[in-house]
Amino acid sequence: MCRNITTLRGLEPRATNQEIEAAARQYVRKVSGVQSPSERTADSFERAVRTISEATADLLANLPSRRRPPTSLPPLRR
Repeated sequence: MCRNITTLRGLEPRATNQEIEAAARQYVRKVSGVQSPSERTADSFERAVRTISEATADLLANLPSRRRPPTSLPPLRR
């Protein structure tokens, strides 16, 4: 898994839409090998980011609370 993606579950306050999108963007960059989308890849790239962001938000909303907070803060909170 990509080491740049931090755990969002258990954050206080909860993970923001920006944090979720940043993690989705890192994931899509990693699996696609595309660091900055070209005109040709931009639509597919952004669609994947939206889809993964929605799935991540749904997952975080439906998981039970963590017993302990994550060990590291997401980049947007550092």
